[in-house]
Amino acid sequence: MRESAAIKQNTPKLVSDLLDGLQEPRTPYISPARFGELAGLSQGTIARLAGVHRNTVRVNPASEPLQDRLREMIKIITSAVELTGNVEKAFFWFRNEPIADYKRKTAAELVAEGHAGAVLTHLEDLRNGPTG
Repeated sequence: MRESAAIKQNTPKLVSDLLDGLQEPRTPYISPARFGELAGLSQGTIARLAGVHRNTVRVNPASEPLQDRLREMIKIITSAVELTGNVEKAFFWFRNEPIADYKRKTAAELVAEGHAGAVLTHLEDLRNGPTG
């Protein structure tokens, strides 16, 4: 129980630090390069997850479709941080953990297919615990 309270107490700082590290300096948008660095994703993988051409990540990082998908991924990562209390674990989960309820696809695969909402619902279900 204490561990859970400690996670809740530290989560706002973890999330704040994460978001601060993702902003492109002197711009109002998320840096795909910084997101990729933190997530361990190549620019090509970010483009695939975002459903944009691979050059968009480098040439037009402020592209609305790219920024929209990055925002979705950040919502998922921050929600996972709230559950795990750890940014690295959240990114690992996002990329690698199969979700049984979604044909064992990872959160990243579901985001690439346009199902970020389903991943957020799954995380909310985990947060709320078993029902029934």
